[in-house]
Amino acid sequence: MPRPRLRQSLRRLWALDKFSASLRVLIALTGALALCWWQGWMHGLIPLFLGIIASALTETDDSWQGRLGAVLVTLACFSAAAYAVEFLFPYPWLFVIALALSTFCLTLLGALGERFATLGSGTLILAVYSMIGVEQRGGVAGLWLEPLLLVAGAAWYGLLSVIWHGLFAHQPVQQSLARLFRELGKYLKLKAALFEPVRQLDVEQRRLELAQQNGRVVSALNAAKEIILHRVGNGRPGPKVNRYLKLYFLAQDIHERASSSHYPYNELAEAFFHSDVLFRCQRLLRLHGEACERLGSAIELRQPFEYRELCSQALEDLHASLDHLHLQSNPAWRRLLRSLGALAGNLASLDLLLGNASNPDALADEQDSSLLDREPHSLREVAERIGQQLTPTSLLFRHALRLSIALAAGYGLLHLIHPAQGYWILLTTLFVCQPNYGATRLKLVQRIAGTLLGLGIGWALFDLFPDPRIQALFAVVAGVAFFATRSTRYTLATAAITLLVLFCFNQIGDGYGLFLPRLVDTLLGGMIAGLAVFLILPDWQGRRLGRMLAGTLSCNSAYLRQIIAQYARGKRDDLGYRLARRNAHNADAALSTTLGNMLMEPGHFRKDADLGFRFLVLSHTLLGYLSALGAHRGEQLPQEAQAQLLEQAETLARSLDEIATGLRGEQPLAIHSDEEQALAQSLEQIADDVDERQRLVQTQLALICRQLAPLRTLAVHLQKDRH
Repeated sequence: MPRPRLRQSLRRLWALDKFSASLRVLIALTGALALCWWQGWMHGLIPLFLGIIASALTETDDSWQGRLGAVLVTLACFSAAAYAVEFLFPYPWLFVIALALSTFCLTLLGALGERFATLGSGTLILAVYSMIGVEQRGGVAGLWLEPLLLVAGAAWYGLLSVIWHGLFAHQPVQQSLARLFRELGKYLKLKAALFEPVRQLDVEQRRLELAQQNGRVVSALNAAKEIILHRVGNGRPGPKVNRYLKLYFLAQDIHERASSSHYPYNELAEAFFHSDVLFRCQRLLRLHGEACERLGSAIELRQPFEYRELCSQALEDLHASLDHLHLQSNPAWRRLLRSLGALAGNLASLDLLLGNASNPDALADEQDSSLLDREPHSLREVAERIGQQLTPTSLLFRHALRLSIALAAGYGLLHLIHPAQGYWILLTTLFVCQPNYGATRLKLVQRIAGTLLGLGIGWALFDLFPDPRIQALFAVVAGVAFFATRSTRYTLATAAITLLVLFCFNQIGDGYGLFLPRLVDTLLGGMIAGLAVFLILPDWQGRRLGRMLAGTLSCNSAYLRQIIAQYARGKRDDLGYRLARRNAHNADAALSTTLGNMLMEPGHFRKDADLGFRFLVLSHTLLGYLSALGAHRGEQLPQEAQAQLLEQAETLARSLDEIATGLRGEQPLAIHSDEEQALAQSLEQIADDVDERQRLVQTQLALICRQLAPLRTLAVHLQKDRH
């Protein structure tokens, strides 16, 4: 028994997304430490370690060929930055101009995509590391050895990264898909909570939680798509990648089914309070959520996934409960029972999708399996994208300008007061200054708390373990801990990197002398970052709330048009449809993130937060009705009703566009629309003998139409607040 358990534990450890990156860092730092010990030259430890850290911070996912190209570009940028610092260091005025300009340009690289943004950030970090190295030498510049060691450390980690991506090319895909299905599982469980058979249930609060979880699902979908895209490239995917691509498309279908809404839940709870039908729906959704989580674990651990019969039994129980309600022939339930029937059909489709996940290779290939590659592929595209950001209305332009001025101000401050280890001020400013106030405030608090924690632990370890060799080992452990926690627990990550700095510098001098400068520099750098984000073209989320809401409605309008077009010409999961669906969910997730950031801003700037959250609930409800319409788009409409329903859907899309235009401030918006009221009443008048396919579409369009009035009301209130 112990051996299988040990293998299972090792398999779970290997499957952790942070483990492989931490192991690479451990190998790189240990190798550098062993080299310095062997050569008896501990002065080279600091630049080697800093080069490794900078290289690891710029690492992004790719195939080994793509990773090799990225490493070569990274080393070229690192070399240019390191030697530019060496040559310009004796000329303060030239240095500060070059610092500001390079910061602005490297930050603008974010317009080209996440990989370029990471490269720009890493180059800036290595440049500051170079400044710290020159300062350690007493300001003596022009030496070639230390920049060479920085770049050598970066190259050493880059080599490990390329080899690792060659040997374990599919591990990041497995981890991203596992995370995606886990997030889908949580979403389904939260969705199940809406079916609580309780009167006066706080549906709005549960919908808000659902919308926030939807943001995490969308983030996981986007991350999985990018990772798979790096493996597909321009050619045909191999068998393994094709299997993962099918699982990704399966997750998209599950997400659309899971986010579907077929009727207001309070009315269902009121009507069927004495029945077990809502409990049956809730139980089945919860079981589906657990199945998604088990599927995620199976992908992560590379084990077979078995879909349990428990879900099939729960589905049979739901249909039996519906049959019992139909037998009672209650006229007041007729309309609601049809909606429950559509819901049961959707849950049956969801059950079938999860059952197919047991054998992804048997899934049919997508009619259109192309993925949208958003990265530029020519110098012209690069110039166009960067040119689009060269305006004060661009959030990236503002962040680039703000960071440039902040670093220049930090450089001026350290020349004004001449603090010990003054260039740590610039490093703190670089890490703390984020694109918005809320993120900067959070990072500032975490950075200061982590620094204090690291200094306290460092003081204790210095006294307990005075041997430099043991301290060097602690430095390696701290470096690994930094990379294991930097994206989830930044306070601990800051404490770890503080320990690494203390132990490394104690190898060549007095580590105790760093305690006070490290604390003072962190406070000064954090203060500069905080003032910069507060005073220099601040991006208050409340000021752009109207544009965010407008963008959400515009994406929902485009999604509706794509859905209705498929009812006319037949179901096809082509790139256009999938892109419209993803844009709608991305906009919903972006709105949730914006409102979360808004809550961390000063009181005056979050006065519209309540309106924003109410809008988020309405928007996510609307998206649920659209998703239900999209989930059933394979059903052909009766010919005699098709033209009218398509025209009514187009009217709803135009209304969404009209509200979006009003939110942008491009035209005044009426608080009430007689046309929309009449359309809602017309859609709700459904004869008993109407075809069930037409009834489903008409019911969903009526639910969408009823969302327009509260959306208009909130939009008008927001317009008045702006004026």
